[in-house]
Amino acid sequence: MNLRPFHLAIQVRDIEEARAFYGEKLGFEEGRSSSIWVDYNMFGHQMVVHLNPALGKEGKVAHISNGVDGKSVPVPHFGVVMSLDEWKVFSEEIKSKIEHFIIEPYIRFAGEAGEQGTMFFCDPSGNALEFKGFKDIEKELFAPSVVKKSLKDWFYHRGHREHREEIKSIFCYGGDTGLIRIHF
Repeated sequence: MNLRPFHLAIQVRDIEEARAFYGEKLGFEEGRSSSIWVDYNMFGHQMVVHLNPALGKEGKVAHISNGVDGKSVPVPHFGVVMSLDEWKVFSEEIKSKIEHFIIEPYIRFAGEAGEQGTMFFCDPSGNALEFKGFKDIEKELFAPSVVKKSLKDWFYHRGHREHREEIKSIFCYGGDTGLIRIHF
């Protein structure tokens, strides 16, 4: 996989506070800067923090949460995908530097397609970060859901064999959420 570096610009409430977090705590190398923005090398990607005075000294960037693997995942969030070995080293280093994790480092989807180490935490301005690691990034990063494959197989075995490749989605009852559509 030959990826190009991404560029991400986020808002922060205080430039010096962001420098302490991204530069000192996370160890990202600082690039160019001014009094209202700072470039960082985030594992080879360009991440820029921009001052947003409207956040105020105690303000936080808004986010929502969605359920994934029984946990509340903050949205929006950003981060880096690395090998599982790199993630294990990074997660051990970061545990002593981050006071509060939204989701503590753990292995998500254990034993399933897309098994990954993951963790979530916020910067002081409320920007949510996720760092994840895979044993084999090439095979697992975009692995199809085991649940979707199982549902498609179940549908197939219930007598819809002639339409297996035509099945694009099915509707299921999702309890409190009502009717949900699952796309394949």
